[in-house]
Amino acid sequence: MSEDKMNKAFDRLKSSFSTIRTGRANPEVLSKIMVEYYGSMVPIKQITSISVPEPMVLLLTLFDKGAAKAVEKAIQTSDLGLNPQIDGAVIRLRFPDLTEDRRKELVKQIKKMSEESKVALRNIRRDEIESLKADKSMAEDMSKKMQEDIQKHTDHFTKLVDQLTADKEAEIMKI
Repeated sequence: MSEDKMNKAFDRLKSSFSTIRTGRANPEVLSKIMVEYYGSMVPIKQITSISVPEPMVLLLTLFDKGAAKAVEKAIQTSDLGLNPQIDGAVIRLRFPDLTEDRRKELVKQIKKMSEESKVALRNIRRDEIESLKADKSMAEDMSKKMQEDIQKHTDHFTKLVDQLTADKEAEIMKI
């Protein structure tokens, strides 16, 4: 039970890390962008096909050419700092090189996300251990064994978070 919850917390961190721009074109950076399309907000991935023709370029092919201005506006108002170039039903997004200051800012951001994930793991551990202690029908030695297992899961996922953070930091700082 605790392992499933911890795995979900780790998956959320991986998902969050994938949306951080690292200087290479990655379609996941667009995953949080919502576009106003015929009066409702839809994810950009529902109205475009996204490809990576070059390492520093994303190519968005619109399913509906009329949505070009809405997609352009959504990208410009996002925090990505990208300037879309529209050519009919195709939008090009060229990723500029990251400055050293921006890289350091992104590293701070991922470390903050990493710490939040570790806090979530510790909260899961605390809740699970408290529920074990509250269960009076369980034998004390069985309860201790289960608490040790929960601690092992916590340690395992904490190491995974640290490794993922180190990998992402190296990816961001790589020029």
